[in-house]
Amino acid sequence: MYNYDGLNKKLKERNLKKSDLTSVLSISSRTLAKISKGEKLADSVMSKLCTYFSCSKDDLCRIVSDNPILQTLREEKEHKIPGGLYHELQIRMTYNSNHIEGGTLSEEQTRRIFETNTLDAEDGLPVDDIIETVNHFRAIDYCIDMAEEPLNEEIIKHLHYLLKSRTKNETLFWFRVGDYKLRPNVVGGIETTAPKDVATDIQALLSAYLKKQTVTLKDIIDFHYRFERIHPFQDGNGRVGRLIAFKECLKNNLMPFIIEDRKKQYYYRGLAEYTNEPGFLVDTCYDGQDTFRALVQRFDIDVSALDEK
Repeated sequence: MYNYDGLNKKLKERNLKKSDLTSVLSISSRTLAKISKGEKLADSVMSKLCTYFSCSKDDLCRIVSDNPILQTLREEKEHKIPGGLYHELQIRMTYNSNHIEGGTLSEEQTRRIFETNTLDAEDGLPVDDIIETVNHFRAIDYCIDMAEEPLNEEIIKHLHYLLKSRTKNETLFWFRVGDYKLRPNVVGGIETTAPKDVATDIQALLSAYLKKQTVTLKDIIDFHYRFERIHPFQDGNGRVGRLIAFKECLKNNLMPFIIEDRKKQYYYRGLAEYTNEPGFLVDTCYDGQDTFRALVQRFDIDVSALDEK
């Protein structure tokens, strides 16, 4: 839902009524009704309003979610509130997701970077691990900002770009940051989709997923498994896949999940045996929901409106 209090304030400053926008900017009555209902306006209309009022889109409207977790994350992110859900989510999700993939930073070092944007020189950590930690913070922000948007290739590729930009990978001619792989890759002895077929397979996966009228956690887990089997990028697929799952849980009013590094063997088993026994991966993600739920309860956030599974 979109809140247009900013627009109403701008109108009041100029002694205008909402209906005056029809004569002043040729905005239709249908568009005015969308404003009253809190619906999204076309980019062209927002651009027209921003030009007229000499302001940014954020000055005119803001997204208000009926998902209490998403709304809390957005408010704390916007106002830079320390020590809350957003703060702890950034640290825990970034630490665990990076560590699952071999990241060397401890949770305390991850916390230090998020809270102070500094790290002791004597720690002797790989530069790319530090960069990817900061990048993962940005990728979580992007998921929060884009939560309600339908999942598409642009979002998926941008998550990879955010995660891998400014790393050593960016200097390799065969490594496409923010785009699909050029070279075949094998994961855990299992062949993944050939580079020439990646775009087609991702489009087919998205098409089937977006046709669902109601998305459940099991649907998101199934998408995650199939995304990892395609393995569309040269590297970073696990982290991008888990970020997608986080975004989609927020979009569909589901409790998100955090796969903890200390439980990664169950996660890997779940992915490896999903075809024959999907319950292993599903149970691991349920456990990850419990981890996230404990974090939410710590901050006394009412999540009774969320779908649990």
